[in-house]
Amino acid sequence: AGTHRILDRHLAEKPDDPLGYMVRASAYLFSELHRLRILEAEFLVDDDRIKAKKKDRPDEAVKLAMQEALAQAKRHAEVRLAANPGDEDALFTMCAVSGIETDYAALVEKRQLGSLAYARQSQRYAVRLLNQNPHYYDAYLTAGVSEYLVGSMPFFMRWFVRFDEVKGSKQKAVENLKLVAQSGLYLRPFAKILLSIIHLREKRPAESERMLREFAREYPGNPLVRQELARLEQRR
Repeated sequence: AGTHRILDRHLAEKPDDPLGYMVRASAYLFSELHRLRILEAEFLVDDDRIKAKKKDRPDEAVKLAMQEALAQAKRHAEVRLAANPGDEDALFTMCAVSGIETDYAALVEKRQLGSLAYARQSQRYAVRLLNQNPHYYDAYLTAGVSEYLVGSMPFFMRWFVRFDEVKGSKQKAVENLKLVAQSGLYLRPFAKILLSIIHLREKRPAESERMLREFAREYPGNPLVRQELARLEQRR
């Protein structure tokens, strides 16, 4: 609710800012992921749970609100790109919008294969942005997720799934996410969460715990981080 109050003020002042609508869509996405307990590490490290066909019932009101915010973000970004194809914030908005669509399709709607089209589109915008400005660090999050996604696929699937400038290197995925965690403007906290999940998935619980402790110090009011830390401590 606090996020939406801030965005209400921001968009009242800048109603044509695509980033504002993209952030609004991500707020709806994360509220839904939290409600369905998808943000918990036990879900994100268990491929069987991620791929399970049993669907939790999405909140239709949240879905519609998210889709409206996504449409607004795309519309304003496309207007800016039509006037200036090199508009970096507009390119990043399009990259992030496709990322939100990827996550919702894969994690909420359980359409893992269907989500790949969104993921490839997100990667195309990230490549375009980073080729123009290698210091737009937030775009490396998409590049890192794409590397890890492809690197986690069975070998035979890689013949059929192609992402721009992606080799499927998990090491490169971590390097990209570390860039965001160190220098990202918008996605630095999210990069740290993803890195902690990757460390857990790759059987490096001590590294995951270290990152979560650092995150907890930055955001002491976040109960989910404390919960995940407690679970890691119990596994020692």
